[in-house]
Amino acid sequence: MAVSKERKAELIKQYGKDEKDSGSAPVQVALLTERIRELTEHMKSHQKDFHTRRGLLMLVGKRRRLLSYIKKNDIEEYRELIKSLGIRDNIQ
Repeated sequence: MAVSKERKAELIKQYGKDEKDSGSAPVQVALLTERIRELTEHMKSHQKDFHTRRGLLMLVGKRRRLLSYIKKNDIEEYRELIKSLGIRDNIQ
């Protein structure tokens, strides 16, 4: 259930500074969002898969921490990122 190489390269190109920028916070948030969407679809048909549920909750927590970091450092970048990814603004 990993993100395909092509999709990952596309996300890095879209949200990174260049095609080798895989470590910046916006790229990490985009990749986590993609994995979260895939796992959410998996959970819809496998409600009792608690191992996947735990992993999904850990990914959501990691994405939340990264979004909090981005919001703290650059509010405009944060607003653009959540708008482009379709994430609700619930970071305090």
